[in-house]
Amino acid sequence: MAPFRIAHLSDPHLPSPPVTLRAITLKRLVSGLAWRRKRHHHRPDVLRAIVADIAAAAPDHTVVTGDLTNFSTEAEFAAAAGWLSSLGAPEAVTVSPGNHDALVGSASLVRFGPWRSWLGDDDGQTFPFVRCRGPIAFLNLSSAVSTAVHSAQGRLGEAQIARLAHALKAAGEAGLCRVVLIHHPVADGVVSTRKALIDQAELGQVLAECGAELILHGHAHRTALSAVSGPAGPIPVLGVPSASMAPGHGEAARWHLIEICRLANEFQIDVAVRGVGTDGRLAEIGRYRLAT
Repeated sequence: MAPFRIAHLSDPHLPSPPVTLRAITLKRLVSGLAWRRKRHHHRPDVLRAIVADIAAAAPDHTVVTGDLTNFSTEAEFAAAAGWLSSLGAPEAVTVSPGNHDALVGSASLVRFGPWRSWLGDDDGQTFPFVRCRGPIAFLNLSSAVSTAVHSAQGRLGEAQIARLAHALKAAGEAGLCRVVLIHHPVADGVVSTRKALIDQAELGQVLAECGAELILHGHAHRTALSAVSGPAGPIPVLGVPSASMAPGHGEAARWHLIEICRLANEFQIDVAVRGVGTDGRLAEIGRYRLAT
């Protein structure tokens, strides 16, 4: 059987429409000052090259793990919906919100309304959303919550974690490869406390009990290969840099092509890393197989 191929990109930080005076808050103002210093690091031409490279690879499904916006304004959400449309049909693209997508205000589904078609298939009105594609069950979480100024932490909440436990068990019993999507890293040491997932320990307990085959995240703006405990051994956790980061400003833009094959009673997961080199050209950087 041919492998199921997943494109993973994250943190595109799309160009922001002007923020109206009515939409200005203290956190947006502070975030805007920080963005002025680094907005030139995130280049639309770099992001377009990444998206074109993904399109040429023709993956079976594309996942975006958050931070499409910078200030979580209504205009940004509408613009991001247009960008998501450029990645592919909603049934072939899944987005998991990031902390910038909930910079201020409520992180309810009302906020993410323009993205509803890209969140999940089921009729439920809350996270996690589950999307089954071939041998894969995508379990889409939202760690996006509004936090204090200078904080970029995330939180899932007790109810979402409890629902995830049920979804993981059901997908496992169905023999599906469970791929968890979340913006914030779930393993220790990937980001500082200021940027961490507040209820990481509670999520880790559920993963240790219920299991998963792969966890994909963004947020750290760098490649991060780590693991968390599962019932039958470590669960691989893979983070990807910002898809719009220009060379010379931290880790340049990358995306991962993940190929998953069913082998008897287990899954084989191979990763191809593609990104922008120091010469500005996009090419394959390396390949490896995850231990599962």
